[in-house]
Order: sequence, then C-alpha cells, then structure tokens
Amino acid sequence: MAIIGIKRLRYSVSDMDAAQRFFADFGLNPAGGGAPGLFTLANGSEVEILPAGDPALASAQIVGDGVHEVCWGVDDDASLGALADNLGRDHALETVDGGFRALLFGVPFSFVRWTPRKFANAPDPVNAPGVVRRLNTHRKWRRRARPKVINHVVFRLPDYIEAGRFMRVRLGFRLSDVQTGFGHYLRASGSNNHHNLLFLNADAHFPGCDGQLRFDHANFGVEDIDELMIGANYMVRRGWQPSDIGLGRHRIDSALFYYLPCPAGGEAEYGADADYVDDSWVPREFDVPLFGYSHFTHNVPPFLEMEPEWSFKYLTEAQVNEGLNDV
Repeated sequence: MAIIGIKRLRYSVSDMDAAQRFFADFGLNPAGGGAPGLFTLANGSEVEILPAGDPALASAQIVGDGVHEVCWGVDDDASLGALADNLGRDHALETVDGGFRALLFGVPFSFVRWTPRKFANAPDPVNAPGVVRRLNTHRKWRRRARPKVINHVVFRLPDYIEAGRFMRVRLGFRLSDVQTGFGHYLRASGSNNHHNLLFLNADAHFPGCDGQLRFDHANFGVEDIDELMIGANYMVRRGWQPSDIGLGRHRIDSALFYYLPCPAGGEAEYGADADYVDDSWVPREFDVPLFGYSHFTHNVPPFLEMEPEWSFKYLTEAQVNEGLNDV
C-alpha cells in the first residue's frame, strides 16, 4: 500500500479572487483551459480552489476556509485496491476519478493512482571558509519562486494521537517524530520526506489552537534558501502580508521555512533543505515541544522569547508501536 505523496490539495475559500491572485503570485502555475481555480506544480501535483459551498467539495467537518480535501497519490493499481479493501471494511467509500474518497476523522482523504512528473533541480554548491565548492561561479540570479512539490499538509485535530495511529496501522504511514502534547509527524511509506502529514493537537497552548478541527498550513518545496527568500520578497512587493516570524529553520526536520498568511485559509509555507529519511530513521520525542519548533527564526515570536530547554530522546521500538494494536 505505497502512498507516495500529495497529488492534490482542494481548498474551500470565501474569496476566490484573492485566493487566485495569491497562488499565482506565490509561484504556482495556473492550469488554464477553463479551470480558473486550478494550479499545477512541476511534479504534476495540483492546488484547486473552490468557493465555499461548491457542490464539488466533499462533505467535511473542518471549520473555516482552507484545505478541505487531501488527494494522496498511490504507486500502482494493486496498492490502490488494497487501500480500498482496507478502508471499505468500516468506512463509506465514494468513487472519484482515478480512485476513491473516504472521510477520516472529519477530513476527506482521496486516493488515486499517480505517477509524479520528473523535473530538474540544480541547487548551487555552498562555499564556506576553507571549503570551496563554487569557484569563479556566482550563484543563480532569480526573479520568482516556483515551488516544485507539495511537501506536507497540516491539520489541527482534537483526536490527533488516535488519528496518527490510524494512519500508521491502516494506511502504512511511518512515525518520524513526536512533539509531546503538540503533534505527530507522519511520512507516507512511499516517500522520503521527513513528513507528508502533521496532525497538531487542536487543544495545544499554541496560537490558533481552539480545540476545533481546522486546516493549519501546506508546505510547498523550493530549491534552496535563495528561491525561498526571492519568493518571500516578491509576495511582499505584490502587497501580501509578510510572515510575523520571517525566515527560520525548524529543528525537528531541519527545514528552512517562511510562512505567509493565505487568503485561501491557514498559511502557505515555502520550504527548503528538509531532512529526507527512510525506514532506518529512528523517531524522536521532543518532550519540550518548542525545542523542536525552531533552530532559529529571523523575528523571535512571543512564544519563543525564552529559549526552550534543550531536550529530546530517541524512542524505543516499543514506544514507537505503543497503542497500535488497539487500532
């Protein structure tokens, strides 16, 4: 049952015009062909925005604007059939083009056969004192950011622990890391991203968590820090509100980040230089959650005004698998 990544994010939005302008400025490619709310990325993944209440939107329990359906790409027909058999035991399945859809913990998830497109990336070598990897060659000059992939999607769930266990037992996701009382980072079995899905604790003492099921943000992968910041600068020049935190690097997955408030709901994140992992990765628990949040930020937010205690531990196999037999 190899799920290989995110094929499409479908948004429910209140202001279609603002959402379309945002994603075009953000660097996604309008699909054209009479589909004004459809955008594509280099690997063939898509962002689709629809007006709230549109009949094409699946029934969901998500509060507010934002992603109201995640479409997962599956590597072959046999895997897709196995997933349908598994979920069909205790969930109503709805046929969609190329696959099926199920409502899981209030979030519509669809699953379709998908082969991502190949694309080129060529990050510039990095120089350091005494280590010359780029001689007589300047770094690329850019005008725009053009995200290549959708790396991950994040929801705030009241039952985030049980939802994470379900994704692992029934859909083959792997646990990458845990932030105690805050969130579980999950990787699709056919992906090397540190995480493709993050379930946040909707009741956490963290900005925006109010106990309700809500979309939080989606991460769009760019090549490097230059493309990330070119995109951030372009968005500000186009009149979009900049990030309160600015450029930063998460500690938990090493990724560079820049979040932008998104008129389609939640935030849109430029991401670069994250950890890539496989099944030999040993999950960790960050029992001081904010220690995992960032290695640095450009603007220190109120919740990081005091540097968090340095604290994490590697999980044993028994700890990683705790509670899975109950799902």
